[in-house]
Parts: sequence; structure tokens; C-alpha cells
Amino acid sequence: MTQTLNIIGGGMAGSEAAWQAAERGVPVVIHEMRPKVETFAHRTGNLAEMVCSNSFRSDDSEQNAVGLLHWEMRAANGLIMEHATRHRLPAGGALAVDRDPFAESVTAAIKAHPLIKISYDEITELPTSGHWIIATGPLTSGALAEAIQAETGADALAFFDAIAPIIHADSIDMSVAWMQSRYDKGATEEERKAYLNCPMTKDQYEAFIDALLTAEKTEFKEGETAGYFDGCLPIEVMAERGRETLRFGPMKPIGLTNAHDPENKPYAVVQLRRDNALGTLFNIVGFQTKMKYGAQTTVLRQIPGLENAQFARLGGIHRNTFINSPTLLDAQMRLKSQPHIRFAGQITGVEGYVESAAMGLLAGRMAAAEILGSTLDPVPETTAMGALVHHITGGAEAKTFQPMNVNFGLFPPLDGVRGGRKGRKERYKGYTDRAKVDWQGWLAPQALAAE
Repeated sequence: MTQTLNIIGGGMAGSEAAWQAAERGVPVVIHEMRPKVETFAHRTGNLAEMVCSNSFRSDDSEQNAVGLLHWEMRAANGLIMEHATRHRLPAGGALAVDRDPFAESVTAAIKAHPLIKISYDEITELPTSGHWIIATGPLTSGALAEAIQAETGADALAFFDAIAPIIHADSIDMSVAWMQSRYDKGATEEERKAYLNCPMTKDQYEAFIDALLTAEKTEFKEGETAGYFDGCLPIEVMAERGRETLRFGPMKPIGLTNAHDPENKPYAVVQLRRDNALGTLFNIVGFQTKMKYGAQTTVLRQIPGLENAQFARLGGIHRNTFINSPTLLDAQMRLKSQPHIRFAGQITGVEGYVESAAMGLLAGRMAAAEILGSTLDPVPETTAMGALVHHITGGAEAKTFQPMNVNFGLFPPLDGVRGGRKGRKERYKGYTDRAKVDWQGWLAPQALAAE
């Protein structure tokens, strides 16, 4: 009888790992503590619930590393990408997801699989035997985090992550705001108008920055010394780095023309992206915040067009936990001191929904192969998946290890040359062409073995 794979955590990584293993004939039990044990960020007991942004970022598999990761996961019959694509929203060149139907459909698919069971319990200690994947994500429960820390003999690494507010669409003043994707990107008219834009004059921008800087903010508890992940900085932290930082970041006006006043270029623009299929909710792009709730409503209503904004969810900040994977994990994503335990997802030090699910995909396949009596070949470092797993299991400098999104800087250079013999577009196309061939080559023997 085939041994069971146990997975702690039913987020992106845990759900994907369970699916990949079960599809290879391995019975799986997902141990998910929600809804019995709640977290700061989750609202439901659904698997794969999206708690921060609703975006999987760029879907361009020829010029973008995360788009290539999308492609690789689709080629591997990834559960998360299948349902994200099924519940996609217009977002220009990005893959934005209708978050609630997405999580509901992933949950339904997992529950319907004959080899997967869900146990709604909290695991508080490291298992001593069996086959396990820990995919508890950034909000690992305190008891389990302490158990991991005790085993690894190192202080848990952590950073602070923030959530952006969501606004009811019917409370936005469309006589001020207009619909347009930056540079009119998108294959259809709906995609070219996927974002809602609120313009600011210089005086309005300066007043907004002043309000941000003086707003009451959530303070960390004594002894909390974690920093921020640079890819998800609160807007107040960006403003503190310089008054123009936001105008060259999430509030940049380039590629946009005010439909109400096309002759005058906005000094800054706040963008909102559709958050559900109905178009009744919009999230403010790049506006993660640690402002207290009362301050948020006051400050954000200074944005032209949002003077009467009604909030479906306010922003917030929470502490994320991840391990020092380059020190602790082997190339098969196993804990070196306890090789019956693998880690997957954001707790390994990858950042982002897609990267987390990708590490779940690999962990699930690796665990299934081991249970079935074999070992998968190393994932080619020339692929997005391989570049990412190599980074977290030995490629990164352990002393300075921090959460990382997939990017072309993690890939081996083309033709052994690092840098600029080729133009960027040609170089990126070279990376993605090479990756697709090598990824299909890595998948092929597994497909034959499964037949």
C-alpha cells in the first residue's frame, strides 16, 4: 500500500503540492488549521485564499520571469494556474484573479479528488516520522514556528508584509477617475481599460504626501525587529524615503492620458485594479499600508475621485515568517536534519503567490517520487522553476538571505556571458526560449513514468 503524504497548510503551496502528489497516485492528507484557528489576514476556511493582492503579475512568458513561471506551471498541469486562469479578470498584461471564486474552485477540486483528504487541525510540533511537507506560509502558527526554530537551532527570520485597501466601485467618482491600462496594454478593449485612474495635480500630491507622513500608524511590538520586503513596502515607508518616491513608483503618471482632460498631464496618478468579476470592488495598486484604520479613511479620501470612497476592506500589516533555506534545505527541499520533512511555499523564502505555488508543485512531485521509490532529476537551473529552487536551496548567500521574487537575475547567463552583448528584449527572449525547452525536457520522463 502506498504511503501517505501529509501536508501542513492549505494555501497556494500546500494545495498545489497535494494536487501534484495525488495526480501521481500518492494519497494525501492536508492539515489546515483554518477556520478553527484564525489568522490576521484570512477571512474564510477556503484553501488557496488570496489575502494580499489579487494579482499573479505579468502573464508574458517571453519577456517576464514570472510570466515564464506561469507557463511552466501550466505545462506541468498546475492546479493553481488552471484555476487562476479560469477566474481571471481584465488586467492588461497581468493575470489578476477573482479571489473568492478562485479559492472556492480550488477547494472544490481538492475535495473532489479521490486521493486527497482534508483534516482541519492545527499541527503544533514537528512530525517525527512519515512523509511531510510544511507549507504553512508566512502566517505559520506560533507553536509550530517555535518547533521549527527549536529544530533548526536558529532564530526564525521574518519580515513585515502589508495589505492594500479595497474600495466599493460605486463609491468612486467617475467624473474625476477614468478607465485605462498603462500604455493601453491588453489584447482587447476590456483589457486596455482594466485599471481605474485617479489624477493628482502637484499641489494635491504634495498635500497627500504630507498627510501620509503625519498619519497615525501601527507600531510594532517591543522586540520586533524584522524589516520589510522591498517588493511590498507600505506607502508611508516609501514616502519617508523621499517625497518623489511614490511619484516614480506606484503613482507614476507615465503611459496614461486623463480622459476628462487629455491636454493636461497629471502630476501623479493613483491606479485601482478590479478585484472581482462583477467589477464591484477595486483594490488600490501598490497601496499597502500600516496606517491605522481611522487614518486610512481620512488620508485615502484625499485622492481625487475617492472623496466618498467606501471601503470593503482596509489595509493592514502583519509579520511573515520564513526559514534560512540555503542553510537548512537540501536540493530536494528536505530539511537536512529531518529529511522526512520538506518545506514549500513562502516559508522557504520565496515571495509571491506564483512563486509559492511553484515551490509547492516541486515539493509535491519530489515527495511523490520518493514515496514511489525514485528520485527526480535536479530541476534545470535554466528554467524559472529551477532558478528559483536553486536560489533558495544553495544559490543565495545564507548570511544575507531575504525573500525573493523570481527574476532573470537568478538565471544562468546565455552562452556563458553575463550582461549586455544582446539587447534586453533579445536576452529575455533567449532566457524564456531556453527555459521552455529545458522544462519540457525535465517533465517528459515523469509523464512517461506516470503512463
